[in-house]
Amino acid sequence: MLERKERVYTPKTLQEDRTPLNNHTEGKVGIDLLLIRDMFTDESTIGELHLNSERFCDTLELPYRDNLRSISCIPAGQYKVRMRYPRESASRNYLHLLVQDVPNRDYILFHRGNTAKDTKGCILVGQGSQQNIVHNSTLAMDLLLKEIIFLGGENINLIIKNK
Repeated sequence: MLERKERVYTPKTLQEDRTPLNNHTEGKVGIDLLLIRDMFTDESTIGELHLNSERFCDTLELPYRDNLRSISCIPAGQYKVRMRYPRESASRNYLHLLVQDVPNRDYILFHRGNTAKDTKGCILVGQGSQQNIVHNSTLAMDLLLKEIIFLGGENINLIIKNK
C-alpha cells in the first residue's frame, strides 16, 4: 500500500490567541478552501484540503467518471460552499458542508466517511490517509467545521485542482 506522510495542522481555534483573523461585521471576508487531488486509483481519489492557504486535512472522493451522478467525483473547478444543518438533511444528523452549483449534480457534500463505499460523489475528510482510505474522519469534520465557524461561517469558496 502507498502511504502518505502526514503534516500537522494546528487549527486557529486550538491556538492560545483566539482573536478572530478578521472582523466579519465590517465586510465579508471569504473563507478559502483549496482541494488538491494528488493520488488517483480505480477506487478513489485522495487529496489535501487547505483552509486559507494552510494544509488542513486529507480528502477522499470517488474517481472521476465523467461527472456521473453517484459514481464520480465532481469536476475540478471553483464552487461556492455553505454550511448545511442537520434539519436540512434526511441522512446527515450533524452539521456538514454543501458544495453549490455543481454542473448536472445536486447535494455534493463534505461529510464523514473513510472509504469510497461511504460516498456517492461527495468529499470525505480525514486526518491521515493511505491508498483508498482516510482516517479519523469524524475528528477531521468536527475540526473543519469548528474552524469555519470561528472564521465566520460564510462566504466559503472552494477551488478543486488535480495535481
